[in-house]
Amino acid sequence: MIKNVGNSINKTMDLIIFKIGGSIITYKNKVRPEVNFKNLRKIINQLPRLNKKLILIHGVGSFGHQIVKKTGIDKGIKGKEDLINFAETQRLQNELNIILTKKLIKKNFPTFPFQASTQAIMRNGRLIKMNLEVIKGLLKLNMIPVLYGVPAYDKERGCSILSGDQIAPFLARKLKAKKIIEATDVDGVFTADPKKDKKATQIKEINKRNFNKVRKMLGKSRFVDVTGGMLGKVSELTRVARQGIISQIIDGTKKDNIKKAFKGKKVGTIIKW
Repeated sequence: MIKNVGNSINKTMDLIIFKIGGSIITYKNKVRPEVNFKNLRKIINQLPRLNKKLILIHGVGSFGHQIVKKTGIDKGIKGKEDLINFAETQRLQNELNIILTKKLIKKNFPTFPFQASTQAIMRNGRLIKMNLEVIKGLLKLNMIPVLYGVPAYDKERGCSILSGDQIAPFLARKLKAKKIIEATDVDGVFTADPKKDKKATQIKEINKRNFNKVRKMLGKSRFVDVTGGMLGKVSELTRVARQGIISQIIDGTKKDNIKKAFKGKKVGTIIKW
């Protein structure tokens, strides 16, 4: 029998939180939800076998952003139709989570599908509370919880978006994670969108000295994104950087980038304070 899981987990855990962007595991610019299985295989094949605890979080890409943008449920529940849209968005994102965990289980990763919205409370679009007892217990068992961005109950609006970009730093703070690694479709943070501007240069490190300058450079995602794009991502990660938790944003499709990030090598952009 495992005793006192909740009390002992933070004392014994060497935790890494790995977030996979919806832009690389789905075709985010497609109107209909579609998984990018080629990229998904690349990511899973790079995922190392660790002696550390691991939490996976994934974005939802075309399984969420289009329907939310179309229906406006990120702004709250205003009528009966919104309730159906709220339900349908949950269903779509559950579907993506099951596809991802199925692929990981086939590679012998003990993944556990975890719908964060069943444990979370939002207020005006911000995550204010999440019951972590199940996650702590799963980590104690050496399971890998797999969470994802999803609309959740909001005390003021009825519904708002619980994004992976909020979940990752929230868990990092509460569980005293060692590091957050975020795999996206670009190799870190750039001075401009590198897919549009050939003169864009990579920012190797974001810290308290250059954050205000970097923030002015960052634009929003070129695709439909209701969670703030790269600016939203970086803003969330600087919150935990102030508490000593290092984050790293990398291109998850680039050969060996994920392996290098898990080994602590300098790829992509490092965020620390």
